[in-house]
Amino acid sequence: MAEREVVLYPDPILKQRCDETADAEALRRVAQDLVDTMRVLPRCVGLAAPQIGELARVVAFDVTGHPKATSCSGLVVIANPVLVRADGDELGREGCSSIPEFTGNVRRATAILVEGLTPAGDSVAIEADGFEARVVQHELDHLEGILFLDRVVSRRDLFRRRSYG
Repeated sequence: MAEREVVLYPDPILKQRCDETADAEALRRVAQDLVDTMRVLPRCVGLAAPQIGELARVVAFDVTGHPKATSCSGLVVIANPVLVRADGDELGREGCSSIPEFTGNVRRATAILVEGLTPAGDSVAIEADGFEARVVQHELDHLEGILFLDRVVSRRDLFRRRSYG
């Protein structure tokens, strides 16, 4: 498996809805490539398959050691994720590896439950809150072709990033 190039906005693949992933070998390949790529990106806490050029419903995230994390599930790779529950509401700043020049304020649920499959095909349920919940929702949006830019509250809430990394 390998580290992959991150797809940058405005590449049209970032606005496409992903298909469910049934092929076990393809799932394992995409999952490993997501993790490998995420690990070499500075301050990266999550990545979705479209960001590495794959229209598969697979995301990876890990908020371990992040100062904003109040919950931490460790490294998680989940295929065909479904948001089962979303509670609360909070405005917070987000950025994206595919849109490195900007950050923006986005309203997200503060506590979530997501169900899906591990790369091995086992069922998994992840409960997250705070920053981790925000990261997961951001990555799930990528699978629907939704970018954080689409959810920015107003133009006043979009900011040019001062530094990256």
